[in-house]
Amino acid sequence: MAKRPVSAKIPAAHSGDGQLRIIAGQWRSRQFGFPMAHGLRPTPNRVRETLFNWLAPYVEAAKVFDPFSGSGALFLEALSRGAGSALALDLNPAAVTSLRGHLTTLRCDNGQVLQSDALTYLQSQPVTPFDLVFLDPPFSQNLLLPACELLEQRGWLADDAWVYTESEQPPSSLGMPGNWRLHREQKAGQVHYALWQRSHA
Repeated sequence: MAKRPVSAKIPAAHSGDGQLRIIAGQWRSRQFGFPMAHGLRPTPNRVRETLFNWLAPYVEAAKVFDPFSGSGALFLEALSRGAGSALALDLNPAAVTSLRGHLTTLRCDNGQVLQSDALTYLQSQPVTPFDLVFLDPPFSQNLLLPACELLEQRGWLADDAWVYTESEQPPSSLGMPGNWRLHREQKAGQVHYALWQRSHA
């Protein structure tokens, strides 16, 4: 997740390092620290496990994009489970440095991490479309729907791409592109988790 000033409704994160654990795949049970920051909400292990159960047939060899990577939990989990390549973006230089260090530790050469504003980056044109996209932006910043619209309009998505979203609002109220079908959804606390499948417009 990119780091922007967040609403007072989002609790301030504690100082120091958080911890993430890779659930499955070649790096199963490996644990890593990540720098905490305001607005950073790592996807809980239970939700991450559910998501990757949903995605089990589609991760192998997939091209993966995580524009609001934050801790990198989803990005690393996808690579561990056999994604062909993955690109992560984040605005926080400490988060970017940390995630690049994890890739070095894991001797992973098919993951790339860039320090960039997600919406600015999405204004450009992709070299190749992505099969799987994770969208977990900071809440209360009006980032989710503009990101979805740019993904669709700028050609970032493969014809049958999967898009995962986390939001404060129910998935049915988000106003997603009309060719995105809601495949699965779940709610934990105040956060709605959803998986969408794109069909060619």
